[in-house]
Amino acid sequence: FPFRLFPLREHGMNWRAKPLTCQEIQAFKKSEEVMQRFRRAYQLMLRFYGIILINEETGELRRAENWAERFQNLNRFSHNNLRITRILKCLGEMGYEHYQVHLVKFFLTETLVEETLPNVKKSALDYFLFTIRSKRKRRELVHYAWQHFKPRGSFVWGPHDKLLKYR
Repeated sequence: FPFRLFPLREHGMNWRAKPLTCQEIQAFKKSEEVMQRFRRAYQLMLRFYGIILINEETGELRRAENWAERFQNLNRFSHNNLRITRILKCLGEMGYEHYQVHLVKFFLTETLVEETLPNVKKSALDYFLFTIRSKRKRRELVHYAWQHFKPRGSFVWGPHDKLLKYR
């Protein structure tokens, strides 16, 4: 069977890889060894993208030492955005919603505030944001994106009247 590093309950680009079942997800979550491997795989991919997980409990992230070189790769090759979307969805499946939130906020900060990943901005707004399962957390991130988006009038990811009133 083809193996997936970040399996999902939906078909991906590899037509031979079978989607996960709910029973498999529950079995994974019950196995400390599987979950430890999953966290290691996540950290491996983060390092590949120039990001470090600085707190395994909270999911807090920061740039790695080699971030500039790795961000060049992210900016040049858009297929990475599909992988990041897959990782985000898998984090949600595996019960790591707090990791999702930190990773999406990291990309929103790098694309909208620091402007280091201009070619990732569209994916961050169109796809990464909407992998967040918690409606409240997703709203917080949409508001964060709106606060930093330029020009603000062109922001289409949420109703401006509600974003103005958001607390």
